[in-house]
Amino acid sequence: MTTATRPTGYAGTLALTALTPIVWGSTYAVTTEFLPPDRPLFTALMRALPAGLALLALTRVLPRGIWLGRAAVLGILNIGAFFPLLFLAAYRLPGGVAGVLGAVAPMIALGFAAVLLSEAPTRRKVLAGLIGVFGVALVVLRGNAELDTIGVVAGLAGAASMSAGTVLTKKWGRPDGVGPLAMTGWQLTAGGLFILPLAVLIEGAPPAMDAQAIGGYLYLGVIGTALAYWLWFRGISRVPATSVAFLGLLSPMSAAVIGWIALGQALTPLQVLGLAIALGGTVLGQIPPKAAPEAASTVGAARTGVITKIAVLPAPETVSAAR
Repeated sequence: MTTATRPTGYAGTLALTALTPIVWGSTYAVTTEFLPPDRPLFTALMRALPAGLALLALTRVLPRGIWLGRAAVLGILNIGAFFPLLFLAAYRLPGGVAGVLGAVAPMIALGFAAVLLSEAPTRRKVLAGLIGVFGVALVVLRGNAELDTIGVVAGLAGAASMSAGTVLTKKWGRPDGVGPLAMTGWQLTAGGLFILPLAVLIEGAPPAMDAQAIGGYLYLGVIGTALAYWLWFRGISRVPATSVAFLGLLSPMSAAVIGWIALGQALTPLQVLGLAIALGGTVLGQIPPKAAPEAASTVGAARTGVITKIAVLPAPETVSAAR
């Protein structure tokens, strides 16, 4: 008899990881409504460095040896480059549009996974990625919001940086005995230190902040960064990197819904259709490929005492080495 099973807790891991892009969808509304205007680098710095230092103090684990370089690379890709590009897009585009640009990340991640993980993209995931891009086209190209070229480029570049970081996080894993919380602290700190000189040189002294701005930064740092990235890196360590990347399609949907409910940003029927299509791409991207049953003869097994092989789907990729 042949039995196919999914790893215990797989669906639960996906559900918890999905909370991260849903929370990230609120970044655009918080940035435009609560934070000082036109300060993307300072905003990225305030989101990353305080949260990273707090996690380092909490975990008391520092990278050593080869992980000094790896933590720096992952920190730049996932944080140092991604955050400024994210906030630049958020400042220059309506929240829903800025968020939807991140929906191209799964297609980019498929390419990185093919090169770095030797994971040939399946037809189903390519189709899911194309569906996501089509949803993006409906929202961005047919929407009634004005598009800013710099904002669009920043959004797409941020998606590429995030995709590369996600795949490299899966490829490198993390050192023995180091949990995702410590890895999150390493990357946030490395990314924040990368942003610090850029923020000082380009934007100068910090802006004046009122209680509203302080509350916005606290929300982004604690909920939108420390907690969200811990869940994200935890998910990457337990499920395929491309499956995690497809969860990113939930971010533009969250951003658009928040923009509609909280900010009064109108959604045309085509934009709503685009968001629905993007959701379909998310779901399709999570469906695992069918496992080929292992060849095992069952004839006479009961009489001969030969144990029949049981084919199971491969467990989620484990962390072998550390985004």
